[in-house]
Amino acid sequence: AYRIAIVAGRFNEALVDSLVKNARATLEEAGVPAPVIERTPGSNELPYAASLLAKSGEFDAIIAIGLVIAGATNHHNVIGDSCAVALHQLSIDTQMPIINGITVVETHAQAEARAGTEINRGREFALAALEMAQLQRTWKNHQPR
Repeated sequence: AYRIAIVAGRFNEALVDSLVKNARATLEEAGVPAPVIERTPGSNELPYAASLLAKSGEFDAIIAIGLVIAGATNHHNVIGDSCAVALHQLSIDTQMPIINGITVVETHAQAEARAGTEINRGREFALAALEMAQLQRTWKNHQPR
């Protein structure tokens, strides 16, 4: 079985909790033991939390879940872009699948659609983590012919 961790921001907590719940249920359906769940103040802190967990060597994949809704400034794009870059680089540097589950939206309605039952992003994040954990397992110990 795979060992999966979820790091999730508390900002926009009710919607993030829905994403976490959907991801967790999907992992459990796949036979994965209950994931370790760590919380951060918001999405901006997720790359650091993911880094700590990745470097622990305890996990086959990590899912970073956050929700950033546009406000009066461009802050949401800055957070979304910088966190995406950091999570991708961390994944490459640690050779660990880290799923970017930070959803950046323009409106609260878009956030509700993606964190509810209409579009189940939490499920998608979990399925991506499982697929990438399998890919890693296939190739990590691969011996050249």
